[in-house]
Amino acid sequence: MSLAESDKELVVAQLGREPTDAEEVLFENLWSEHCAYRSSRPLLGAFSSEGDQVVIGPGDDAAVVKLTDDVYITMGIESHNHPSYVDPYDGAATGVGGIVRDTLSMGAYPIALADSLYFGGFDREHSRYLFEGVVEGIGDYGNSIGVPTVAGSVAFHDDYVGNPLVNVACVGLLPAERMVTAEAQTVGNKLVLVGNSTGRDGLGGASFASEDLSEDAETEDRPAVQVGDPYTEKLLIECNEALLDEGLIESARDLGAAGLGGASSELIAKGDKGAVLELETVHQREPNMVPLEILLAESQERMVYEVTPENVARVEALAERYDLGCSVIGDVTDSGRYICTFKGETVVDVPVEFLCEGAPMNDLATEAPAGVERDLPETDLKDAFEALVGSPNTASKRWVYRQYDHEVGTRTAIGPGQDGAVLAIREAEMGLAFTAGADPNWTTANPYDGARAVALENATNLAVKGATPLAAVDCLNGGNPEKPDVYHGFKAIVDGLADMCADLSVPVVGGNVSLYNDSQAGPIPPTPTLAMVGTKDSYKAPPAFFAGEGTLLLVGDSVLAGEQSGLGGSEFLAQFGGTDDFPALPEDAPAFVETLAAVVNQDTTLAAHDASHGGLAVTLAEMVTEETGADVAISGDASAAELLFHEQPGRAVIETTDSEAVKDAFDGVAPVFELGTATTEGTLSLTVNDEELSASAEAIADLRAIIERELE
Repeated sequence: MSLAESDKELVVAQLGREPTDAEEVLFENLWSEHCAYRSSRPLLGAFSSEGDQVVIGPGDDAAVVKLTDDVYITMGIESHNHPSYVDPYDGAATGVGGIVRDTLSMGAYPIALADSLYFGGFDREHSRYLFEGVVEGIGDYGNSIGVPTVAGSVAFHDDYVGNPLVNVACVGLLPAERMVTAEAQTVGNKLVLVGNSTGRDGLGGASFASEDLSEDAETEDRPAVQVGDPYTEKLLIECNEALLDEGLIESARDLGAAGLGGASSELIAKGDKGAVLELETVHQREPNMVPLEILLAESQERMVYEVTPENVARVEALAERYDLGCSVIGDVTDSGRYICTFKGETVVDVPVEFLCEGAPMNDLATEAPAGVERDLPETDLKDAFEALVGSPNTASKRWVYRQYDHEVGTRTAIGPGQDGAVLAIREAEMGLAFTAGADPNWTTANPYDGARAVALENATNLAVKGATPLAAVDCLNGGNPEKPDVYHGFKAIVDGLADMCADLSVPVVGGNVSLYNDSQAGPIPPTPTLAMVGTKDSYKAPPAFFAGEGTLLLVGDSVLAGEQSGLGGSEFLAQFGGTDDFPALPEDAPAFVETLAAVVNQDTTLAAHDASHGGLAVTLAEMVTEETGADVAISGDASAAELLFHEQPGRAVIETTDSEAVKDAFDGVAPVFELGTATTEGTLSLTVNDEELSASAEAIADLRAIIERELE
């Protein structure tokens, strides 16, 4: 990409001259969609980011949320979509590295990752190639730096065939007194670059992420993809800890999009300061680098720190101890200008606020889609059950998470493979539940209600672990916003996510926007990945598997209550075709989530599992083990397929030894239906409107092992 002519006219008018080559590429990257959010910022005011627990909200490298007066966590999320198409291994790996460094910037130590991944149809060889490369990249990088990947999601949808999504979230932990920010503090302080040397990799990565993927992107755009080194990242993590321990950091920023130019200018702009940088002082690994390369390269594992002059020598000594490069590259000034020199020549001299905040916003048209008529397929119940339980979207993701070290750090009380992970935060004497994901089927069927459902499902995932939602971060992915139908869908997921999070009193404290996820194959589905955390008094929670000793209850199902089902957005329709409206969401979602968390924490609750993707049948199948199963009988006005496979959010299956207590708790909140009993036979027996179905644990496990079987 090059700087748009209309943008260049604004720059020339502001500067009173033609920009230098270095200035022009700086504006091109910092005014790109990826950095400036030109199409999304006008919409993001829909989110509420306030709450007593919010210490730092949107706008910094990561958000900071209070657990207690003395213990904070950070939350951040990042997309690495285009790079992961061009180079799935390095694209995904450097996405992990970037979000971890965002965590370091706030003074926190990274304690958990969650990855939400979206690919084209699993039956496509290229989709499987991307899938394998992305998972390997995430696993290798996360495992090497010692940060557990404990949660996430995987979805396959044909509209990702030309543009996969890789969204990675990170939670960090810090004592309150160690918090730092990405705002320059004091005139006269030094800017110090610590970490890997600067090369030519990742040049123009921000502008690359702000345009549609071309047909030859896998070859032509490879130079825009960064190459990561997790072992250097690990050294940087520990060096950052040492710098914080000695109180040597005044402010900090990760070098991510737009490289040194982006990080240093944004640090200065946020502090309402100026800066002078001497670019030749930057430690480099390639010869004859020119100013624009030094400024815009996105070489990984680098941080820029603001340091008082008297502490520079100690920072240099600690960097040397950890075998990291260290350069004093400039000074904080009071000029309000961002100035860069190279061997005595001024190559950049611009107002820093204009550079970082001056990009004009886009006013784009929207176009709503036509409505859908109900057109449901006729299927055999057994065939439908096997197709849905064996779908890659609802099947076991064990092949993915077994490649991740989810126990390193000794905080993982409940790991991946259930609705949400639970981390032991011993410093605050509480458990922290963590979940992340979205469903492209839902937001394709109805972007607004589908996004509301994404928020509710994440909250339900926390509640079935007994946790109360605390805060969330989002990664809003969309296609080319210049297409009116695409921008309509993107606006709808923003509004839907914002409305449900507000209803649930969950502040959205930060996030990321990734647009132009569009290719020769067309735009991606509007995809609102949400990462949410919740708290509870302990680290323990009932499993998402049958215990074999209690009564089974289904909470929240409006179809069993006699209302018309909506199969829109379901895996059932994805497998068999047809159209329908998206299901109605519960009228009082906050009360449902609050009551569910309280019920789950009762001693009489033996198991709990969110009912969503694939419907009730898939939920029950997921709860079967070799030793436990269930006898279930349900009936209603709807067909067996509607009863078993609709995906209304805000439902859960509970195994309990005190069903009356559960019914009393949900009285006036949500309907409760007795499904049957858990057994010790390792078989799921279903009777639905006089139709019968039975599946052994072995048969279910074989169906659910499709990903592992196909890839190994």
